[in-house]
Amino acid sequence: MGHREVSIFFCVIPGVRPPVTLLLGTPGDEIGLIPCPEARYNRSPIVLVENKLGVESWCVKFLLPYVHNKLLLYRQRKQWLNKDELIDITCTLLLLNPDFTTAWNVRKELILSGTLNPLKDLHLGKLALTKFPKSPETWIHRRWVLQQLIQENSLPSLATKGNLGAAPVERIHRLVQEEMNVCSEAAGRYPSNYNAWSHRIWVLQHLAKLTVKVLLDELSSTKYWVSMHVSDHSGFHYRQFLLNSLIRRTVTDKNILVQKQVVSEQNPSPQKEEESAGTEAACAEEQSVDLPGRLDEEMELCSELIDNYPGHETLWCHRRCVFYLQQHLSNKLPLVNTSVSSVDSSDESLNNSHHSPAASHLAQAMDVDGLNESSSKHGYTQETKRLKRAPVQDSLGPEMEYQFVDKVLSTCRDVDQARFATAYRKWLVTFLGQ
Repeated sequence: MGHREVSIFFCVIPGVRPPVTLLLGTPGDEIGLIPCPEARYNRSPIVLVENKLGVESWCVKFLLPYVHNKLLLYRQRKQWLNKDELIDITCTLLLLNPDFTTAWNVRKELILSGTLNPLKDLHLGKLALTKFPKSPETWIHRRWVLQQLIQENSLPSLATKGNLGAAPVERIHRLVQEEMNVCSEAAGRYPSNYNAWSHRIWVLQHLAKLTVKVLLDELSSTKYWVSMHVSDHSGFHYRQFLLNSLIRRTVTDKNILVQKQVVSEQNPSPQKEEESAGTEAACAEEQSVDLPGRLDEEMELCSELIDNYPGHETLWCHRRCVFYLQQHLSNKLPLVNTSVSSVDSSDESLNNSHHSPAASHLAQAMDVDGLNESSSKHGYTQETKRLKRAPVQDSLGPEMEYQFVDKVLSTCRDVDQARFATAYRKWLVTFLGQ
């Protein structure tokens, strides 16, 4: 078989024959339903062509209840199934309904017992996401499997089976690349697929460790994607996370390095000197990143997309975040967590990050969009607006923003574009206090 992972599942019920061989882990694997209200021919309703699995829709109403009831009877200890049957039943059930938590839990038990290779579940999840790209249970189980792979001694044991590469760093890199590809495919199949983008953030945090190289590579690789999906806020939210993380890795880590140097000078020791040298080497790449240039490129991308695709509010919201980050770098404004979402590893649920007072201020400033009826209903006054204002910033960046907004308002013919530009200008006035 080589590097190809083969999993065979079959269902012995009338009309679903012969057994189907499902090749998992092969590039281009995909599952889908073939519209067919009734069985017109005496043949198997399952079709496999070039690793593309198709199931005629008429058989789902028989197949899904069958495997569902069979698994429930097993969980209730009313029917015995051996390990191979459990793998086959859960595989079939999850391909038809990946949000059935019990089936994923059974496969967790099989993985922990050493019966099931965790890589096979990554392949199964990847296949299920081609049909159900937003399935929350699939993403949750995927993170659980990845946690098993990155636990102590997990990767070396897998390497002996030939499942991954030889070097630990290379194995981690392959896992990261595979997850990035899975997330990209799922994001393309379902608009604003925040489950996929949140999983991508989790991978960066727990597998890639938010290294500068990976963050820069992600900025480059997702640029084309967001250009083709200008209304998908989840994709731009991901880029905001990348930019925010870059600033934290470069600016914040540089301050930590300075503090460590001061401590080491006060209490010199050979071990601390070696640690300091290693820290300096690690921060060398981070300090070489041109953050203002990166933010300027992001602002240029945003301007180009706004000009080419008028009337998309997502682009204006993204512009606000990039402008705020520019002001943070040039004026030492507090860095907000508006673009950071984290996945708690203990309960596998998405949690909102804690916002700083600056984040609260930015969120309030964005409320200027609703200066019409909604604002008056909430008692919006000039005094409230004055209190929301931030200190006056450097005039160069704001002046360019005002010129850009004026240009858009003077040339656009789209009603929504004019409305978004006006709202952005009001936000500028409120944020800058000018």
